[in-house]
Amino acid sequence: MAIVRMTIEEALAAVRRLPPEHRARLAAMTDEEIDRRALEDPDAQPMTDDELARAVAGHRVRLARERDGLSQADFARRYGLPPETVEALEDGALLPDPALDAYLRAIEADPDGVRRSLAASAR
Repeated sequence: MAIVRMTIEEALAAVRRLPPEHRARLAAMTDEEIDRRALEDPDAQPMTDDELARAVAGHRVRLARERDGLSQADFARRYGLPPETVEALEDGALLPDPALDAYLRAIEADPDGVRRSLAASAR
């Protein structure tokens, strides 16, 4: 079966288009039944804490990069990171160690300050 991606608004609109008997059956489901059915679906398993941490870190990097309109390669070059590291972070394949996490937080908080510091240290 193909993966279908949609916004919450699109999902809610899809539910509203269901026949009334289907909507009534969905509305009658308990939280326990919803949880049980979700856990029975091999394609809808919850993330582990590690997977969630990697996804959050990758999302933060992507947002910081896109805020300045940079490609992964340009972001890596600007901040002295290996391009493979930026890609692995955004893909959720890498959880930054504490030092890299602190550096990424500095970039998020003050990208201009980090660039100035890098430029000053290169002289």
